[in-house]
Amino acid sequence: MNEEEGRLIDIGDTNLHIVERGEGYPLIILHGGPGLDHHFFADYLDALTDAYQLILVDQRANGRSGRPPKETWTLRQYAKDVGLLAEAMKLGKYAVLGHSYGAFVALQHAVDLPERAGQTIISNGVPGSRFLMSHVEHQLANFEPEALRQQVTDSWAREPHAQTRDEVAALLADQLPFHFANPLDPRIAEFAQRTAGAVYSPEVLRKFSSEAYGGIEVEDRLGDIRHPVLILAGRYDRTCSVAAAEFMAVRVPNAELVVFEKSGHMIFVEETERYVSTVRAFLERHHVS
Repeated sequence: MNEEEGRLIDIGDTNLHIVERGEGYPLIILHGGPGLDHHFFADYLDALTDAYQLILVDQRANGRSGRPPKETWTLRQYAKDVGLLAEAMKLGKYAVLGHSYGAFVALQHAVDLPERAGQTIISNGVPGSRFLMSHVEHQLANFEPEALRQQVTDSWAREPHAQTRDEVAALLADQLPFHFANPLDPRIAEFAQRTAGAVYSPEVLRKFSSEAYGGIEVEDRLGDIRHPVLILAGRYDRTCSVAAAEFMAVRVPNAELVVFEKSGHMIFVEETERYVSTVRAFLERHHVS
């Protein structure tokens, strides 16, 4: 896809780089990672631009955003940044969509600032770290083919030592088969092509891979969320389980759960049309001008 210039938004102690597409009700989109950027979503969500303003964010210290002090690179601060970005852009009400690590940020934002967003979309996330590592370990132990299992295992071991953008890109390439329902899915190569141009952040990956990837722990606060929440999960997700999604759906007061039966962790790539239509239908049901 063609690179877009984007712009920097001052949120106080740093600047966030954003790319905007479309017009209409604002949808703030948070990439996975940590250490990735807005290219993660490529053009997969662009069908929504007929009715929504997509705001694709490079989160703090990621991509082309500013590099404030490392002690501010926390999940709670990333969540706070969403509200600061909305204030700086004078958005009023807005929706938030986060995928994977971005889903952790979106969920943290929903519990910390429940009155700010109008809607939240949790795409392949978990509410607590206990759902994450045990599931990943079990899935990895049974991951086939064996050569790819070793490839993924080795790539995770390299994360705390990544020094360059190219090294992060190589790690991501090695891990992608684990994140698709079919580890030999030809759309893995297509995803790599469509996300070309990403600015990876090895320093962010090093920090979070050494700290349990941000420590999402909001299980006991899910009942605090007062706005509508859409929870999306892949049946064959080897990272964020359907069980975690079901746990959230039961405990968030105004939640809807949709499971993508043909997908793993990359549901917006594996079932793009259904993903977009599901997000659209949710926003149409709950959007209040």
